Amino acid sequence: MSAFVHLAFEGPLARLTLKRSGKLNALDRPMIDALAEAARAIDASPEARVAILSGEGKAFCAGGDIAAWSGLPGLEMWRDWTRAGHRAFEALARLRVPLIAALTGHAFGGGLELAAVADIRIAESGIKLGLPESGLGMAPGWSGTQRLVRRFGPSTVRRMALAGTMFSAEEALALRLVDEVTRPGAGVARADVIAGEIAKRGPIAVQIVKAMINAAEGEDRDAPIEGLAGALTALTEDLGEGVAAFRAKRAPNFIGR
Repeated sequence: MSAFVHLAFEGPLARLTLKRSGKLNALDRPMIDALAEAARAIDASPEARVAILSGEGKAFCAGGDIAAWSGLPGLEMWRDWTRAGHRAFEALARLRVPLIAALTGHAFGGGLELAAVADIRIAESGIKLGLPESGLGMAPGWSGTQRLVRRFGPSTVRRMALAGTMFSAEEALALRLVDEVTRPGAGVARADVIAGEIAKRGPIAVQIVKAMINAAEGEDRDAPIEGLAGALTALTEDLGEGVAAFRAKRAPNFIGR
């Protein structure tokens, strides 16, 4: 895992923190890979019930580190950089447990795309959010024109992606880019409170509800439906009979329960 991405488990809480404050938590390739690795670790933890994503310093995340991608040839940008970011962000968006983003600093470009993978976003007053990529002559690359449109609506995304509009935390709340606004310095504490409320609820129910919301939103339609179907059939006596019949090389005697 990257030195700039830290994952800690605190009972039912998984705390994921970007720690590259000197670069405004801009993402390089090792950080992207570390985010994907952290998502796998959270999903593999039987104790985890909720996760919080935050960034140290003045920015939640300033997006992709220009030094990491600006010199890449076009095909390499597509084959490696963009696809690696998508893999990491999709893994976070499809976490088994709810993810809360505590936006204690600005979220620009890939940083806003990262915030969008969360189920709940808490923003501190004084921060800004936006998609500045077109001002650099490029397009959003980590689902800024896809996931953000699904979650926040095309009108808001057009203003950010086409016109370069930056929104304050309060404006973002009115546009539903974020779910709550706190005073400066209180974002992580508020995320902790919400995480505690989630952790007290039935963990299986919470995870199924999240999966169904993701499916309804088009985030991950196939896996939740087939996963629930598999879980349901795994509870039946017929499955045990079918497996036993297969192993004994005989016809199964299904009873419908």
